[in-house]
This record gives sequence, C-alpha cells and structure tokens, in this order.
Amino acid sequence: MPLVFTLALRNLFHDRLRFVATVIGIVFSIVLVTVQMGLYLGFGRMVTTMIDHASADLWVMPRGTKCFEDPSLLNTRERYRALAISGVADATPVVIGFADWRVAGGATTPVFIVGSDLRSGGLQPWNLVEGRIEALSTPKAVAVDRTYFDRLGVSGMGATAEIRQQPVRVAAVTSGIRSFTTTPFVFMDVDRARTHTGVPSGKATYLIVRLGADANLDHARRQLMSNIDGVEVLTPAEFRERSRSFWLFGTGAGAALFAGALLGVIVGTVVVAQTLYASTKEHLNEFATLRAMGSSRRYIYQVIIWQALLSAVIGFSIAVLIGDLIVRMTAESALPIVITPGLVGGLLVLTIIMCVGSSLAAIVQVTRIDPAMVFTR
Repeated sequence: MPLVFTLALRNLFHDRLRFVATVIGIVFSIVLVTVQMGLYLGFGRMVTTMIDHASADLWVMPRGTKCFEDPSLLNTRERYRALAISGVADATPVVIGFADWRVAGGATTPVFIVGSDLRSGGLQPWNLVEGRIEALSTPKAVAVDRTYFDRLGVSGMGATAEIRQQPVRVAAVTSGIRSFTTTPFVFMDVDRARTHTGVPSGKATYLIVRLGADANLDHARRQLMSNIDGVEVLTPAEFRERSRSFWLFGTGAGAALFAGALLGVIVGTVVVAQTLYASTKEHLNEFATLRAMGSSRRYIYQVIIWQALLSAVIGFSIAVLIGDLIVRMTAESALPIVITPGLVGGLLVLTIIMCVGSSLAAIVQVTRIDPAMVFTR
C-alpha cells in the first residue's frame, strides 16, 4: 500500500498546474454545495424560529393553517374548552399579523407583530439584551431586535414610533431574532396586538397548550380535536415540519437551493473527471510499462483511486476552511448560512464519491492499455 500511495502522490504532483486545476474544481464544487445546503438549513431554522422558542406541548390552530405566518383566526372562547380538558394546564392565545411601523419623520416600514399573554409565558421574546419581559405589560411597550434598528428608525430603549396610528415605545431589545422575510418582528401584549393588527376582540391566531406533568399528550390531543370544531392540533415537531415544507417546497425556495447544490456537484465532477482522465492519458506509457512488468490491473486501479482520494482530501480541507469563513461572515446577516457536523460529514462522503466516481473515466482508459505498446516506444 505505501508504494501505491507514493506512486499516486508523485503522479498527482507531477503536473502542478493540472493538480491546482483539480483542487480548484473540487473546492468550487464543495463550497457551492456547502453554501446552498447551508442556506437550506439556515432557511429551515429561520422559518420555525417562533415555533422553536414557544413554550408549547401542543398548538391549536384553524384547520388548513400552512405555516406560522398564516394569519387565520379562531375564537378565544375555545380556550375555555381546552382548559376544561383533563391534563391541560394552560392554553395561551397568540395573535400575529402584519402592520405598518411609522417613525417620527413619517417614513413607514412593514413589521410582523407577535402578541401573547406575557403573564403565562406562551411566546415571549428571547435573547433580551436590554429591558425585561415584565416591561411589555406597560402601556405602549414593545420589544424589537437591534438588528432592525435602522429599518425601524430607532436607536434603542425609549424610542417611540406609531403602529396603525397608535403610539408605541421600545421597552425591550433583543439580539438575533431575525425574520427570513426580512420583516422585523415586534413583540407585545396580546391585547395590544389585536389593536395593531385589526384582529377583533375574542379572536386569536393560535392557542399554545401546555400540559401538566402527568398528562398524556395523545389523550389530550384527541380530546382537543373532539371538543373544538374546525381546528387542528399539532405537536411542535409537526408544526415545524409543516412550516418548513410550505416555505421550502410550497414556494419553490427549496427546489432552487437543491438545484444550485446539484449544479455544484455536476461542475465539480466534470472538472475532476477531466483532470484525472488527462493525467492518466499522459502517463499511459508508464502504466503500460507497469503492466509489462507484471503489475495487475487492480494495482493500477488502486493508484488511480488513491490519486482521486488525495485530491478529495486536499480539496475538501480547503473547502471546509472557506465554508467556515462564510459562516462567520453571514452570522449576523438576514439569512445566515448554517453548517452542522452532519452536513460536514455528508460533504466529505460526497467529495469522496465525486472524486472516486470521476476516476472511472481514467480507469476505463487504462483497461484498454496493451502491455505490448511499451516495446514499440
């Protein structure tokens, strides 16, 4: 094996320009796939950020709700039916909706309002860097994320603005709560959320249900669906999956990301295959000499595959470093790229498959070698 490795290494570095072209092809391909899949993971997380941070065992929602941002309404009197079910500890109404945020100069920008009963802790802002949750119970108080200060025309705590011609004041500031639609989130008490979104009194978008310690989730779910008409009852995992499916596949966003990743794999495979093929063809006489000396086809195939594996390891290592840099650069952006250990492992396997698969063209060329050709030189 060491001799095979040495021969593969020397073949690979014999033409440094061709080797650089091979590595560039691999790096380009893997970085493109990394970015596309990282965007996919980042997008998938952002579309479920509210679901992930809600204190919920079950979500009660109008039938046909496609995602968290779907502003369908249900009657809050259903809350009392939910509370009457054995095992249900709380049922917190949540109101969401779009509204216009107006600053003192008259400029407006759309915002996405999230209102909840702050005393029950159903869906509260997180990552607070200034202010307290309790402050949102005071008149006009709202919480915004500092990422959107420029969009909202505010500078921090105490800043004022208007929503639907009603004055509001920044009483809490968060960090890192970003929307994939780039529309700023504004948190407030559920009653004021109804006022600012035009939702009638007695209506809500969701009921966030929390169960007692000894409650049976499946039983409570069946009872909720039986006692309340026209609603669906989903677990957080089911609601996350539904939201991701809608935004990633219902809107075509996921297909676009996968298409970009597939393009990267195709381009990288073609570049690597062409380079390995050219390198093998250039050394046909040397391979013919090995055959004439009694080397088996398997031995020669191992040399070619080792060349591919060495190219994969070097190219992948560079691609990972570039990917880590991209993650750091996009960490504070509207749509950060997310790279998980599972994605890194998958990319390594993809790189090896791509490079070894590319070597097949070179192997096919070697199978056609006539050992006698060495005596005609």
